[in-house]
Amino acid sequence: MASIDPPKKAINIPKQQNSKVAKKTGSTPNKSLHSRVSYLYQAATYLATQQQHSKENSSTDTRNEASSMTEIEPISGISLQPAARHLVSDLRDVSLKVQIRMSPDMKHSICKICSTVLIEGSSCTSEVENKSKGGKKPWADVLVRRCNACGSAKRFPTAAARQKRRPYRTPQDKAPNTDNEGT
Repeated sequence: MASIDPPKKAINIPKQQNSKVAKKTGSTPNKSLHSRVSYLYQAATYLATQQQHSKENSSTDTRNEASSMTEIEPISGISLQPAARHLVSDLRDVSLKVQIRMSPDMKHSICKICSTVLIEGSSCTSEVENKSKGGKKPWADVLVRRCNACGSAKRFPTAAARQKRRPYRTPQDKAPNTDNEGT
């Protein structure tokens, strides 16, 4: 006698979405890692600015009672700079490990040598250099940001337009040669 198997239930398996459709909807791969990188940058910037504010607040003793209760004040005498540097090094480690590109603004505001958050006036100094002959060429202006912690300098062209990426470049026509070589 043959045994009769009970009828099998149909299992609904959701269809996988096409990867092209997912790209069009604006989904970001590794969104949690992008959020982590953003959080680390914001926290490092916050700690670096708190260090600056704590120096300003220690010089002035006139405080309002209501404002002192709402704002978090760091303990005087404790430097927050090492914590900010640690967060920036973690940020760099995460972005390199997962191969996430940092935005140019984020890169410009972090020292490559000592991982300090570069804040104008407190942790870095900025000046415009023009090393052309007597500074006559205005397109040769370069913004130089110098880190106060390690002394390294970052240089950014100010007046020059950025070159387009290779696929977006248009072929430039060469000017016809007008020299009279044969005559």
